[in-house]
Formats: sequence, C-alpha cells, structure tokens
Amino acid sequence: MSLLALRDVSRTYDDGQPVHALRATTLSIDAGQYVSVTGPSGSGKSTLLNVLGLLDEPTAGSYRVSDTETVGGGQRLHGAVRGQLFGFVFQAFHLLAGRTAVENVEIGMLYGPLRRRQRRRRAEEALDRIGLAHRMHADPRRLSGGERQRVAIARAIAARPAVLFCDEPTGNLDSGNTANVLALLRELNDQGLTLVVVTHDPDVAGHAGRRLQVIDGTVREQ
Repeated sequence: MSLLALRDVSRTYDDGQPVHALRATTLSIDAGQYVSVTGPSGSGKSTLLNVLGLLDEPTAGSYRVSDTETVGGGQRLHGAVRGQLFGFVFQAFHLLAGRTAVENVEIGMLYGPLRRRQRRRRAEEALDRIGLAHRMHADPRRLSGGERQRVAIARAIAARPAVLFCDEPTGNLDSGNTANVLALLRELNDQGLTLVVVTHDPDVAGHAGRRLQVIDGTVREQ
C-alpha cells in the first residue's frame, strides 16, 4: 500500500479565467522513498507539494494518505493528518530571533499532545540527530545559514513525521552548506524517512532516488 496516493487529482484556480495549476495527476509515493520535484517557475511544482502536504485542497480527484481519503475531509482532518504524519522545511528558515535553537525546535511541537518536558527531550534529540547538539542554546542570529536550515529540519523531524516535505531547502545556501544539508537529508532517508523535495536545482534533484518533473501542471516521471 502506498503512503501517499493521488488519483486523477487536479487543482484549478479562478483568476478571472481558469488557471490549471495541476492537471489530472495519478501518483503514488511509497514509504521510504526519496522523491525530487523539478520544473520551471510557475510550472505547478509548489502546487503539487501543497496538495501532497494537505496545505491546499484538490479541485477534483482522490488523495489517500495511509489509506485515509482526505479530499472533502475538511480542515480538522487535514490538520490531524499533517500533525501526525507530515513535517515541512521551507527555503526561508522561519526561526525566531531571541529564542535559542532548542526553543525554536520546541515551538514546532507546541500544539501537539506532548508535555513541556517531553517537547524539550524531543528537541534535544532532534538537534543531536542533525549534529547540532553543541549549538543547542545559540540564538539563530549567531548561526550560519547552513546551521539555521539544519535547525529548521530538526524542528520538522522532532515530532517524528513519516514524510518530510522540503520546498527549495537549499535555495538560500552556498555550495558548502548545500552539500551538508543534502548529506543530512540522505542520512534521514537512509533511516527510513520519506522525503519529497521541490527544487529548481538539478544537482539537488539528482540526490533523489526518484525524480518527477512538472511542466505546465503535468507531472512526469524522469
């Protein structure tokens, strides 16, 4: 059984006239896969990620997550699935200045079921997992770009998601920090985490075991 399964899913926006951001797409992603999504600006790759991550609702079709139909399920179901199964990393780090690295990681679990002591332990474990235990109490303003992105990844994995969605995770990084983040993503995937990475960079996409390309809203296997 696939972890994520789209069937004839489309997403159309009404901007005075229909805009077909995602055309009828049938796609399955199995647990443990490392999938990259590439395509030119405006091609629909971010729309695909938003639909997969339950940040946007399909206009038509079926989307099952772990055999649960999500289309038409409403925000309560979508929020529950996201909270239990999904983590997100974006190009912008979205870290709070004035809060330490470990506090920033804890924030990602603030509205979950864990108590404060449990959140702190999970945050410390996540930072240790990504090699930043020694920077646990640093303010993000004193971290390098690569370190800040790794803290953002720690925040995403602290809740132990089944799937990590990354939207241009190396877009703000130099080549050295990009290599470090990609090595970390590979390590997380080797440990069983399912990855879906949207990127414009073919070198970043090349690290994935499976590559998708979106052109004019149509998803193709590469």
